[in-house]
Amino acid sequence: MALPALAVSPASGQLTGQGMDGFYRDGRRVLSHCELRVAGGEPLVVQGRLTAADRARFVGTIRRTGERGPDPDLRMERVRTADGTERITFLSSATRPVKLPVEIRLQTDLAELGAVAVGLPGPELRAAVHGSGLRWSGPGVHAVVTADPPPEDALASAGLLRWELELPAGGRRTIELRVALEQTAGPGSGPTGHRRAGDARIPGPRSGTFAPRTRADRPPRPWSDARLECDDPRADALLAAGLDDLYGLAMRDPAAPADVCLAGGFPWRCGLAPAEALWAARMLLPLGTRLAAGTLRALARGQQAAPGPDFGRIPGALRDAGPHAPPSCTGIEATLLFPAVLAEARRWGLPEPEIERLLPAAERCLRWLRIVSDPVGRARSGYIPDPAPDGPYRCETQAHAHRAALLGADLLDACGSADAAVLREWAAELRARFRRDFWLEDRAGGRPAALLTADGRPVPYLGSAAAHLLDTGLLGGGALAPGLLDAAQTDQLARLLSGPAMDSGWGLRGLGAKESGYNPFGHRSGAVRVHETAIAAAGLAAAGHERAAAALTRGVLDAAESFGHRLPEMYAGEQRTADGAPVPHPAACRPAAVSAAGAVHILIALAGLRPDVPAGTVSVRPLGTAPLGAMQLTGLSIAEQPFAVRISRLGMGMVEAAAEGLQLGS
Repeated sequence: MALPALAVSPASGQLTGQGMDGFYRDGRRVLSHCELRVAGGEPLVVQGRLTAADRARFVGTIRRTGERGPDPDLRMERVRTADGTERITFLSSATRPVKLPVEIRLQTDLAELGAVAVGLPGPELRAAVHGSGLRWSGPGVHAVVTADPPPEDALASAGLLRWELELPAGGRRTIELRVALEQTAGPGSGPTGHRRAGDARIPGPRSGTFAPRTRADRPPRPWSDARLECDDPRADALLAAGLDDLYGLAMRDPAAPADVCLAGGFPWRCGLAPAEALWAARMLLPLGTRLAAGTLRALARGQQAAPGPDFGRIPGALRDAGPHAPPSCTGIEATLLFPAVLAEARRWGLPEPEIERLLPAAERCLRWLRIVSDPVGRARSGYIPDPAPDGPYRCETQAHAHRAALLGADLLDACGSADAAVLREWAAELRARFRRDFWLEDRAGGRPAALLTADGRPVPYLGSAAAHLLDTGLLGGGALAPGLLDAAQTDQLARLLSGPAMDSGWGLRGLGAKESGYNPFGHRSGAVRVHETAIAAAGLAAAGHERAAAALTRGVLDAAESFGHRLPEMYAGEQRTADGAPVPHPAACRPAAVSAAGAVHILIALAGLRPDVPAGTVSVRPLGTAPLGAMQLTGLSIAEQPFAVRISRLGMGMVEAAAEGLQLGS
């Protein structure tokens, strides 16, 4: 991926038009077939793998009629990049020159990405010879493939390009294909697409011609070049793969191309998904504040500004919430995340001019929070409804609101606003109500209700959303904000999350295995969601439950190994066995911003970094259990300067590089 371009193929490298095979650009499948035949047959592909988020390499051998012995004299290397370029190189080890007939079949349907993703591709289009390749036309768009060297023969009716290559003894020849999308329709046209409910799509193309995207066109990496060296080398690979995937999802905001944010993931959310973009930006704050700043600016431009009940809210789609609750609203989650991300970015070193620029949008989010939580005549006054005005009231939404109020008050204090005290008072009242209304006592020690209905009835199932109650947020001096639960309730929640009903051995289930409606493949009712597992692990570590945090961390690391260190958005929540492996989920995004950022978050959380750049301090509180052994993190960023820390096998932390004047706190 190199959004808005991407390519999908099986390990053979052959694009057959099956499933999601193809080159895509701006939400269109530009090419669905790219099938190579050499010397009358298909190459035998012996390896196909990603070499980077935007590049794949396929290696194969070529057998010719009459060859003797097991050793092939001819081999093929096929390098495909997401920008629409494919280089096919033929290499000879023969002692004599070889004539090699090469044939490439090309085809497309110019279908929309969303339609292909749900199994509704379009009919194949008829090609026309065009320059040194082929061209296909659809309503308002054209797909063009050019070849270098030009083919010796082009059959438009069959979509074939043919060459008769001369390979000298021990020599090589290369064919380069370039795939491009042209559009002639007026501004604002483009695909609407099919999509998974509540998910965004890649923006539609605008008028003009789109050449393949080059590396020079790609946005700069909005984070530092972090590296990990760990006793467990799988952790090093997971961090590197996560950052590589995130760069593949990096996209410029069309309204302000200097602002870079992250798309949600392929194939369902190839555009900006507000809540997921904010979660990813928050998890990457140890690598600098540029991504957070770009994401916050992009979302501030779309914030509701018209007077009314939605003033200050960030728009967002509905999202399925499992069998026990109606869909939740990603816009509410994003609205509550906005001020928290800005406040924490300030602690990590976001420059003051950026804070001043974004503060009005954060204040509007906080104003929306207070208004929507206390309307006249509402049955559950004081809680944030999600999504309807009359409920339900989800436990995780109250956790987001509580964090937003406390971190927002911290932010307003720094900016000299008198509203900070009002927000802290609101948060204190919410804590008192929540501990009374949401905590359900039972013989096992109690549990938090998942939600309250509009009439105040608690719904008692246990799911991974409860992990958000542990994520309180960072305040000054390395302190964490107080949580909605008291100490005893927090300890009990930690026991519940670390028990076998919730911890699958590969990560945290979305719904406990003993709950009604549990489905290990349910993306909100039992599947393991990586970013919520990362939130739980970090929250457990901060609350002092290091063994539970370590178990979740090791489970995710073990799962990542099965996925080639490229974690999907989710995978089945089936119980881990001695000889088992995590089962992929057929509808998961992969790559996905929240899972890739979650992988980064769960590893860096082991160091226990708590910066307070305005106060000039940083504290390092690593897990004393050192679950992955000794580790060294370099290339982090605090106060916009390089930061490095080493953790010993005894769980002792040592800062090795930091900004000048930054003091080590307690």
